[in-house]
Amino acid sequence: METFKKLKQYYWPFRKYFFTSLFFVMLVTAITLTYPIILKITIDDVVLGEQYNLIPYLSAGFILIMLVKGVANFLQQYMGDLFGVNSVYTLRDGLYKKLQRLSFTYYDNARTGDLMSRLTMDVEGFKFFLAAGLKELIKVVLLIVFSLSVMFYYSIPLALVTMAAMPFLGVVVYKFDQRVHPSFRKIRKSLGKLNTRIQENVSGMNTVKSLSKEGFEIERFTSNNVNYKDNYIATSNIWARYFPLMEFIGNVCMVALLAYGGYLVVNGNLSLGALVAFFSLVSYILGPLMHLGFIVNMFSQAKASGERLLEILEAEEDIVEQDCPIKMDRLKGHVTFNDVTLTYAEEDDTALKNISFDAPPGKVIGLMGATGAGKTSITQLISRFYEPETGEVLVDGINTREYDLKTLRRNIGYVLQESFLFSTSIKENIAYGNPAADMEQIIDAAKRAQAHDFIMEMPNGYDTMLGERGMGLSGGQKQRIAIARSILIDPSILILDDATSAVDMETEFKIQKALKEVMKDRTTFIIAHRISSIKHADEILVLEDGEIVERGRHEELLINGGPYQRIYDIQYQDKEEIMSASK
Repeated sequence: METFKKLKQYYWPFRKYFFTSLFFVMLVTAITLTYPIILKITIDDVVLGEQYNLIPYLSAGFILIMLVKGVANFLQQYMGDLFGVNSVYTLRDGLYKKLQRLSFTYYDNARTGDLMSRLTMDVEGFKFFLAAGLKELIKVVLLIVFSLSVMFYYSIPLALVTMAAMPFLGVVVYKFDQRVHPSFRKIRKSLGKLNTRIQENVSGMNTVKSLSKEGFEIERFTSNNVNYKDNYIATSNIWARYFPLMEFIGNVCMVALLAYGGYLVVNGNLSLGALVAFFSLVSYILGPLMHLGFIVNMFSQAKASGERLLEILEAEEDIVEQDCPIKMDRLKGHVTFNDVTLTYAEEDDTALKNISFDAPPGKVIGLMGATGAGKTSITQLISRFYEPETGEVLVDGINTREYDLKTLRRNIGYVLQESFLFSTSIKENIAYGNPAADMEQIIDAAKRAQAHDFIMEMPNGYDTMLGERGMGLSGGQKQRIAIARSILIDPSILILDDATSAVDMETEFKIQKALKEVMKDRTTFIIAHRISSIKHADEILVLEDGEIVERGRHEELLINGGPYQRIYDIQYQDKEEIMSASK
């Protein structure tokens, strides 16, 4: 029950629904136990005793009992569903909030399909036990206890015969749980892998088709699908072995009762009505005991699901705020790195080594280097997506650890190399970071990003709905909308992570011209592979293997004859060759 104890905060606030449902479960159980009693009276008093005057009273009482049971059944079902649905709503809400708080470190190793499986299938599996399984478990216990009480009242020897079968059933149920829980755990894991495979395949369909890898992807999906199928069959095999055994024990008990009960009736130690009632009561014991296997199945699924959900809920939050973080509306944007070192994981190589620089407000910093040199790592530390291993990152002279995260990130406009757009209107995508912006501000931001003209050519202009991840737009169009989105939040710090890589040279020139106005009085970091994108920067940092190997202005670096000049020569030599070939 450790899993359920850890998740108690999500379902215990709604315990009033559970206990109300439990009250009606007890009422339904008590009413159910009146059937054998009425049956005994009918056989012994009405049929054998010829007291036919009791028939109207028994009939009226039976109808009344049915009406009460019908209402009680509705209320116990409704209250149980309220308990389950409200609990799982709070649980899913807590999971989603937790996912929002987890840092990039967590998502570096997480799989989207597996997370989706946990937030859907595992949450529903946990809900099913809360809404139905737990209630059914208590109902089984009540039926057994109440039935045994009536049975001991009618005949102690027959009741003891019935109880003799219970330890055997209990052992079988226990063994079943021990086997089925790990099996359901495997099912949940294999389903998560299957969902991940589907998600990755659909998201990367362009790559799959462009490389003609459909057959390879089918093989990988089939492998995951077979694994899921095999785990499910293994679980079904456990069911197939244990449930017939439970039924066999129950049937042996029934035969023993028939033989011994018949002997007692023949010798006048038990009435015929009591024996018939006994058989009904035995079905209320053996039936629920065998049904206990299904309840254990639900419990095992819920426990396996709960364990997977706890892996998210208990995941370490490595980016945490101080008790009283600094909150303010506007930062100046003065960024300072003091001897910063960063390693993403213990087994990884050092991403940044002893990085130091100063970027006052209004200064433009260009970051250049090969892929993996550490350019993006620098900008991610400014936004505090990761924590430095050593050293400190300062904004306006204050360590980023001391800021309220919303304050810090609200003052940073981030345009990623791969721009992500939501499946909503263009207008809402631009205004995502500043939902209070009016249409005039949205259009102004789009114009600055050189996006207004192509937006107006769309079927519904700014109200045009985009497909998933901005489907329907070119890479350059998506990047310009992302730039407009960053401009609209009016950031103190602007980070352009290869933001113009997907646009042509002419559009890049227009965007850079527009951004010059936007960059005024803002600290701007430009990550680029094209020298044309950063040659106007106040300072250019050239990185290799996580270290700054060269720094200075464009003109200064060309004179030094270092890595920057080699990059310049390669890029502009290619240009000259192309121009010569065209002539």
